[in-house]
Amino acid sequence: MKKYIFTILSLIPFFVNAQSPARDYTNAVLWQQTSGEYSALCFQAYNFARLSLKEALWADTSKKPNCIIVDIDETVLDNSPFQGHEIKKGLSYNQADWTEWTSLAKADTVPGALSFLKFAASKNIETFYLSNRDEKDYAATLKNLQAFGFPYADDAHLLVSKGTSNKEPRRRQIAESHNILMLCGDNLSDFSNVFYREQKNTFEQVNQNQNLFGVKYIVLPNPMYGDWEKPLYKGENLTDKNKAKQRLERLKSY
Repeated sequence: MKKYIFTILSLIPFFVNAQSPARDYTNAVLWQQTSGEYSALCFQAYNFARLSLKEALWADTSKKPNCIIVDIDETVLDNSPFQGHEIKKGLSYNQADWTEWTSLAKADTVPGALSFLKFAASKNIETFYLSNRDEKDYAATLKNLQAFGFPYADDAHLLVSKGTSNKEPRRRQIAESHNILMLCGDNLSDFSNVFYREQKNTFEQVNQNQNLFGVKYIVLPNPMYGDWEKPLYKGENLTDKNKAKQRLERLKSY
């Protein structure tokens, strides 16, 4: 009898973890880490970017230096190991864990990103890395980018968040001195402030700007997290359990 009691008790942590709301994200992280489709979509995005960049250069009449603006997380660097770490802890996100992860400077590259940006550099096109990572992540982020030889990975071209997730002021800052040919990101707010609506659906804005996608706006796949998730939730200070319940309720069915 004691043997059976021990066996049941030993399984309790497993069942608790298996029922963790953070497990909702398991398939998304595994898809990014293991599917050929994820790599294919990234290569597809950057192949389109290369073609569109050539056309943009051909049509360019600006006297300013040309540049590309890229987001960092899930656009040029892959943070899926961090997401996996959080799921195994039964969490969806913990700020201290994120700081620990970025400090390691071990994020791998997103497929196609490095090759594309090196191609852009060969055409004398600068890259600005516009991220919502915190200032405390700055040095490690630069180290991570430089370890792979990303072009223009220096103090002049890395702009992190200074208290706001709104990237528009930083984009305007870049536009004062450079001609922005293209923007690459995994969130719509990486491209324009018309998409920066935290609690609103952005389908209408996407439809209105459809001709820019694949041309000036290059979107990378990220099923793990993003601004798209914010409108799903109602209420403040929600727990992971509350959020998981609301995600289930928002699913379309028949």
